[in-house]
Amino acid sequence: MVSLLLAIIYLAFISLGLPDSLLGSAWPVMYEQFGVPLSYAGIISMIISGGTIISSLMSDRLTRKFGAGLVTAVSTLLTALALFGFSLSRSYIPLCVLAVPYGLGAGAIDAALNNYVALHYASRHMSWLHCFWGVGAAISPYIMGYSLSKDLNWSLGYRIVSIIQICFTAVLFISLPLWRKNRENGHTTENSRRLTLKEAVSIKGVKLVLAAFFSYCALEWTACLWASSYLVEYRQIDANTAARFASLLFIGITVGRFLCGFIADKVGDKNLIRIGTAVTMFGIVLVALPLKVDSIALAGLIIIGFGCAPIYPSIIHSTPVNFGKENSQAIVGIQMASAYVGSTFMPPVFGMLADNISMGLYPFYLMFFGVLMVIMSERLNKTVAKA
Repeated sequence: MVSLLLAIIYLAFISLGLPDSLLGSAWPVMYEQFGVPLSYAGIISMIISGGTIISSLMSDRLTRKFGAGLVTAVSTLLTALALFGFSLSRSYIPLCVLAVPYGLGAGAIDAALNNYVALHYASRHMSWLHCFWGVGAAISPYIMGYSLSKDLNWSLGYRIVSIIQICFTAVLFISLPLWRKNRENGHTTENSRRLTLKEAVSIKGVKLVLAAFFSYCALEWTACLWASSYLVEYRQIDANTAARFASLLFIGITVGRFLCGFIADKVGDKNLIRIGTAVTMFGIVLVALPLKVDSIALAGLIIIGFGCAPIYPSIIHSTPVNFGKENSQAIVGIQMASAYVGSTFMPPVFGMLADNISMGLYPFYLMFFGVLMVIMSERLNKTVAKA
């Protein structure tokens, strides 16, 4: 029963990753059809992120009331319906409206599943599950590419992914007895007292982990979103090579999480975070070196990807240990919100710096968040050790 439920959770993580790459893949065609500026994709992304932040903060209340299984199933259905709505949209405004349930569903799934896995499964599964999220995020551009290459329109790509999501939803609803059985057997903390946001943040070390998580997500998403532009505009590398190596950064994160799963239980969450941060900082240094040999900077990007791999899963998995199982759902929800704030707002901030100062600030901007993450995570370790 436990292994069957774990397999279903793996499917849910693929489902969580599937929609994340769709907008970026389809937007070059969509914005022309809608007659809106290219930059309007950012508005949709911001609305989605706003929804994820809100539902992440609500996840503790929802999970305690309805259970992780039902929250995951309903949220996946909400996301699937929003994606189907995207496929039917013929103007820009409906996309903005549908982005609200899309974001609400995604954030609730993320917080509920991450906490459930952190409570009930070993560290290796957290690494592999986040690898499976990457599998989902990597599959959807191919689905969209197929739809566009066959002289079909982008709406078919959204429709295909929404149908896949609906199938995942059916599996989740069918599996609800498994989740309920765990709940009845006491393998859950859903019946413990719910913390308010103020109470959760006031727990020793929570502010530190929020700052560390914010810093990590700011670093990861800035690295991914601006790598190609940095290579082309500052390093004068041709666009095709730049795009290829920028994508390898993301692949490095996904493959790195798969490999980290084999050592996660032996090494431990704290050490994985330390190792990952050290590797990431080394990669940033390689990118920053003022050398004419471009291969070193390109290798640095791949190393950043491998370094980032264990950090996110390890921070989440260590939450019940650091703050208590009874508090983990509330704190994981706040962590998710902090992560979304970092990944949503910090890459545009770098864009403004690049426009007004220089694209050459890219590695130094990443290093700033890397150093901040080290300081916050090490202070967290000392705080938890004293508690």
